[in-house]
Amino acid sequence: MTMLAGRLDPTAGTFGMRTVPIPEPGPGQVRIRVRAAGVCLSDVHLIDGSLRPAFLDAQEVTLGHEVSGEIDAVGPDVPDQWLPGVRVVLEAGERCGVCPQCTRFRTPCLAVRTRGVDYDGGWAEYALATHHTLVAMPDTLSFEEAAIVPDAVSTPWGAVAGTGRAEPGRPAGVWGVGGLGAHAVQLLRMVGAAPVVAVDPLDAARDRALEFGADFAFDPADPHFGEQVAAVTGGAGLDVAYDMAGVGAVREQAVRCLGRDGRLVLVGLTPEPLTIPNSIAVSIRGTRILGHYGSRAGDVERLIDLIRYGRLDLSRSVSGTLPLSEAPEAVKALADKQGNPIRLILTP
Repeated sequence: MTMLAGRLDPTAGTFGMRTVPIPEPGPGQVRIRVRAAGVCLSDVHLIDGSLRPAFLDAQEVTLGHEVSGEIDAVGPDVPDQWLPGVRVVLEAGERCGVCPQCTRFRTPCLAVRTRGVDYDGGWAEYALATHHTLVAMPDTLSFEEAAIVPDAVSTPWGAVAGTGRAEPGRPAGVWGVGGLGAHAVQLLRMVGAAPVVAVDPLDAARDRALEFGADFAFDPADPHFGEQVAAVTGGAGLDVAYDMAGVGAVREQAVRCLGRDGRLVLVGLTPEPLTIPNSIAVSIRGTRILGHYGSRAGDVERLIDLIRYGRLDLSRSVSGTLPLSEAPEAVKALADKQGNPIRLILTP
């Protein structure tokens, strides 16, 4: 039995759709019939080589770290709650199980394995998942919306509520209102940050930011940009700024917008060096620069509950769906920002 899958060879730098064997679940694993899988800029960067898997032990990997579907088959040693037909969303990664933190039952894991990067993901008709990475999803939530929770929503949630510690009534800025940034704006408004300032060079992205709950949306190239941020924060500057774009110039600009004890959170991934033009100001203001990756244990479950009870609306987040066979076209559309997408979804 075979299936279609989107396969990347990181060494050769090649990506394409291939027919591969349908996997069989081993101990502690289930096989998922994939119903929806998100296309993320990280996937684009894996294909173009600017990101590389850290722990891949095979020549190729099936991409896709945002996945939802139904349990199709169950391996041995899986808890009874996970039965064929149960609707689930998959965590975007899992603990390595061998680092000192894991062997001592501590968090965080020092070498988290990412689905669709370090092991096979969900750009396929079927995918394997260990049972502790499964999150049950309500019948009221579509597979398309559920699929994006494990990264497009949970990563900014981890940055907003965790790493950046955004607070009610305190000003926050988001640079880059794409798949991550649009949800960061929505989540900042939900936790009460005020004002929420969105920054993006695209008119359509700034309009989207206002629709998602930003109080202000500015063009970073505007010659009066610094004055605009100062005006809306009463001259105090931002309490926290989030780089969702992974661009060096963004980080330099965001640092300059921070107030006393301000925090810059690096969410967008880039191999570019981090440069701070004026480190004296950073020292005097007590600025902190914080790296962020992924989300914390339990975040996906919490977000699913927020959706279940109507606190979080993802109905505007799916920009379009394409058949799994058109994964290369979806990657190109996202890379070229065709239609200014938030998230494109592949459906097997």
